[in-house]
Amino acid sequence: MFDHFQWLPFLLAIVVLTLSPGVDTLLVMRNAARGGNRDGLLTSLGICLGLFVHASLSAAGLSVILLGSAGLFALLKLAGAAYLVWLGLQSLRSAVNRRGLLPSQSIAVSTVPSATSLREGLLSNVLNPKPIIFYMAFLPQFIDPAYPAAPQALTMAGIHFLISILWLGALTLMIDRARLWLQRPAIGQVLDSAAGLLLVGFGVKLGMSH
Repeated sequence: MFDHFQWLPFLLAIVVLTLSPGVDTLLVMRNAARGGNRDGLLTSLGICLGLFVHASLSAAGLSVILLGSAGLFALLKLAGAAYLVWLGLQSLRSAVNRRGLLPSQSIAVSTVPSATSLREGLLSNVLNPKPIIFYMAFLPQFIDPAYPAAPQALTMAGIHFLISILWLGALTLMIDRARLWLQRPAIGQVLDSAAGLLLVGFGVKLGMSH
């Protein structure tokens, strides 16, 4: 099945896509600063699990159907935009309340439920139409029509998963090591404000894009 697979072009494209800063990177940075390694890694896991959703949809041809329906695609895009704006407003509210990304009294991580971190990462990825477009346009170039599409798509998503979880995991560890610096109330407030504005900006841009 993968005897003549073009591994190098595929890996290069996946690495570039993974390292390109975007909503997923910003969300992991925000949550790692909020709740340390546990929060950041669970968010990363949720984001990476979303890749299998996109790969499954692409292999099943649902992505083509979705993109062929302007109404369905618009609804998905608006749902993703609204979710990003909501996340941004939560960060802005934290900044206004002067709570910062970290508590000011100690470096103990915040008690964010595991399900919340995982859900935020998963929804951030699944509700973003950009991965759907990427998987619809990119994966078919490497799928051998002589074999079932689903195993091939899921294998490629698995490779993408490994690269992404390594990158986002490393990013989480770097943010967690900076917790003493991030603990300062003024720094936390600035980062909360910046993360909130960027998330709201991403959401508005996504909602207004054609």
